[in-house]
Amino acid sequence: MTYPQHLAGLYDSMRRDLAADGQPAQLYTLTNQAGMTATLMDIGATWISCTLPVDDEHREVVLGCATLADFQQQSAYMGATVGRYANRLANGQFTIDGTAYQVAVNQAGNTLHGGPAGFHQRRWLVDELSDSHVVFALHSEDGDQGFPGQLSATVTFTLTDDNALTIHYDATCDKACPVNFTNHAYFNLAGAEQGSDCLSHTLTITADAFVPTNAVGIPLGEWKAVTGTGFDFQTPKTIGQDFLKDDEQQLAKGYDHAFVLSPSVTDGQTVAMQAVSPDQRITMAVMTTKPAVQLYTGNYLGGNPSRSGTYQAYQGFCLETEYLPDAPNHPEWPHQAILRTGERYQHNTTYQFTLA
Repeated sequence: MTYPQHLAGLYDSMRRDLAADGQPAQLYTLTNQAGMTATLMDIGATWISCTLPVDDEHREVVLGCATLADFQQQSAYMGATVGRYANRLANGQFTIDGTAYQVAVNQAGNTLHGGPAGFHQRRWLVDELSDSHVVFALHSEDGDQGFPGQLSATVTFTLTDDNALTIHYDATCDKACPVNFTNHAYFNLAGAEQGSDCLSHTLTITADAFVPTNAVGIPLGEWKAVTGTGFDFQTPKTIGQDFLKDDEQQLAKGYDHAFVLSPSVTDGQTVAMQAVSPDQRITMAVMTTKPAVQLYTGNYLGGNPSRSGTYQAYQGFCLETEYLPDAPNHPEWPHQAILRTGERYQHNTTYQFTLA
């Protein structure tokens, strides 16, 4: 597989260091006829770069690091595939069919994004590879981070000629287990390394409810209507318009909350979210089969390594399609996130870019 010349520096710097297994990271760049690129790394099945042809330049719209050492140092999960359970599990505990489980904790006594040695740190194997798609595979043993069952997973990234990147998740497990994959890409459609924050992006989310949380992101149990709050993105507005307006936002230092998507937009084909760059040159539409999305505005991004220094807080936003945080501990909610023996976990999320 060849890669465009404008990515040569990234390939050189990212493969300079060694991973925990003593081998360098492997990078794979998907390209299309329009000139878009999406570069993936086997460590964490990570989306480390996304360039779009704007004004005869290659605009980088995904935040990332320059070296593997920096990637291993950063604490923001930049672009990584997150699992077994994305977002949070209260106290690292859940019960399935009367059996209580304790999994590894890594944030304020809770489990965040799969635990301290989650899938974002693993080397995924490449099952298939072409100029337009790559399939990463991972096997997770019974008891990995405390989770039950042997889990086998694949994540497929596919780039189309109309500038859409689709991420397809597929997994099975031989014991009932909470499973909730997401990709943790941070976007700045104005340019990831331009130094501007993300608050001037215009955002739409087709959701009429969000999930209030405590100070460390654990859901309080009740959903809340977005109408009349700063969480109402049902009609387009800038991220900054109602930024820090609500008590819930102030507690989290910005948006870091799950939105319950309207069932009418979770077929994987209908636009569920849309973001527009401040210069209106790039529109990113998001389609998904997941029931919810976590909007995170990089509230604690500050100090994490960038490609040219360090990022500041709010320099990128995430749209993490997912099951709701702590869902296994809320049986009263729909969208239960338990993968049972004999079932397959299959979900898609597509990021469709349109250039003006």
